[in-house]
Amino acid sequence: MAQVVFLRGVNVGGHRKFQPSVLVKELAHLDAVNVGAAGTFVIRAAITPAKLRDEFLKRLPFDPEVMICRGRELLDLAAEEPFANAEHPETKRYMTVMAKRPKVLPELPLLKPDGDDWQVQVIRVIGPFALSLHRRMGKRLIYPNEIVEKHFGVAATTRNWNTVEAICTILDGSA
Repeated sequence: MAQVVFLRGVNVGGHRKFQPSVLVKELAHLDAVNVGAAGTFVIRAAITPAKLRDEFLKRLPFDPEVMICRGRELLDLAAEEPFANAEHPETKRYMTVMAKRPKVLPELPLLKPDGDDWQVQVIRVIGPFALSLHRRMGKRLIYPNEIVEKHFGVAATTRNWNTVEAICTILDGSA
């Protein structure tokens, strides 16, 4: 089964910039597919996670945190329809991939800030994935990734649920 690679903190605010289209050409031997500009890749060739990590690290001019999960994990997650009972018209859905499982989970749902004016609501944790809703409220924009990293105590990287759906479409086509 394919694997999915998430790079943390790349192509954000002019820092740790690279061209995913160039990288995916260099990874053609792994049957790599780029998904967006945030450092998300589907790898359809058989390779161990350790070797896959090395393939990325030797091709980038910086050392990003590389998070790898099995494609089946994302397909199973999407099949659960984790946002089915949690969506609101003014919210966006996000999935955060955690580098490792947190030692202790905070009580869920986790709302930041607390109360009716929340911007981020972490609703579920399934395996290495924290699922959250986000809405724009107030002057300071809070992003789900900062909430997960702070309250779960692990490095993480966040993608819009639309990206997860795109990944699943690629994975379904390669099954």
